[in-house]
Amino acid sequence: MRGLRSTIALLVVLAGLGAYIYFVTSKAEDSSTKQEKLFPSVTSDNIEELTVKNDAGETTTLKKADGKWTMTAPFQTRASDMDASGIANALAGLDVTRVVDENPTDVKEYGLDAPGVEIAFKSNGGKPSGKLLIGKKTATGGSIYARKDDEKRVVLIGEYNTTTFNRSTFDLRDKAIVTLDRSKVDGLDVVLDKSGFELAKKDADWSMVKPIVARADTSAADGLVTAVESLQMKSIVGPSATADELKRYGLDKPSAVVNLHVGADRTSVAVGGPAGEDTVYARDMAKPDIFTIQKAASDDLKKTADDYRRKEMFDMRAFNATHIEITRAGKTTVWDKVKGTGENAADTWKRVSPTAGDPDKDKFQAFVAALADIRSVSFVDSKAKTGLENPAATIVVKFDEGKKEDRVAIAKPGTDAFASRPDDPGAAKVDGTKFDEAIKSIDEFTK
Repeated sequence: MRGLRSTIALLVVLAGLGAYIYFVTSKAEDSSTKQEKLFPSVTSDNIEELTVKNDAGETTTLKKADGKWTMTAPFQTRASDMDASGIANALAGLDVTRVVDENPTDVKEYGLDAPGVEIAFKSNGGKPSGKLLIGKKTATGGSIYARKDDEKRVVLIGEYNTTTFNRSTFDLRDKAIVTLDRSKVDGLDVVLDKSGFELAKKDADWSMVKPIVARADTSAADGLVTAVESLQMKSIVGPSATADELKRYGLDKPSAVVNLHVGADRTSVAVGGPAGEDTVYARDMAKPDIFTIQKAASDDLKKTADDYRRKEMFDMRAFNATHIEITRAGKTTVWDKVKGTGENAADTWKRVSPTAGDPDKDKFQAFVAALADIRSVSFVDSKAKTGLENPAATIVVKFDEGKKEDRVAIAKPGTDAFASRPDDPGAAKVDGTKFDEAIKSIDEFTK
């Protein structure tokens, strides 16, 4: 009986201990999940004005309208939406790590007598509004002293917030050098030291119109437009420049000028000389400002005409070719792609001339893919000495359901192989190995 009473007493003690542990743990969880916000009534979407004073003494004012931020002081320009929104979000979500002093007699010890960083904000209609004052960091690091301008108490906030709030005027401005709608760009021209070129766009396709008329690499042309649109300034050199300064910056005779066309309008960026630390001088030709950009970005603007010519000798792709004619040694052989019949039936290639036949399906498809993969490695202005006056083979491919056609002649007069198209000037030097593979396959399939 005594043992039973002892067991019951032990169970009662354990139950009480369990309840105590549960109570303490639940209270701790509640306190951790209910961390105080320094600005509890503020939401980032409602903040429409920010004034930022950084630890260098710069003061910058930003205002938001229609979801976009504009810098209004110390001068007016586009603001960095990302950085301005980052500050607004940080204010709305700013957690109080700990209250240090509810009623300090002197805030100097916290660095709040002359705060290094101040962030003032106004919301819609001016309310709520407020100011965040940031002092020095704690001796142990990880936190910084702060207070609201309308409260006496000093609190701690995470030191990581310094990166968000301590922003310079340059940090808060939009770094984009130009603003344009690239979908409306219908042409471009590039002026280099001793050369240049011009491209025109029709629908989604680009073509070269100067210094020669030739096919253009659409992805490369689109890439150039994107490169100009994406240019970011690394620093501001000055709001204007004298003739001597332009010469010193290499902008009196730029190494490259890229002009993007939107109808009769032009957006122009000029690239100058080196500015140090992997940067170069540059300017928007419509504005007086001189700035620096990354050298790697400027290199993208200095490519020559050949970089924008289409390298693939065939516009067709293996999947959309439907008809092939190959003339070799005076003999023409013709193949057609025949649509498969029945559910999930694959299309097949048939030789239709001079005799009917069925080439090996996989080998022939690989041959068509190999033709599509023939690319130029360089260009020559003339067909002289290329052997193309008497080509080893002339290949005609129809594609896109017969709506488009490629006509390519190939030759190898010596160690170098060449190819040409009637819609490209001169000739293209091509990979000799790919030429040999193409001729070997042609000989196999024309037997």
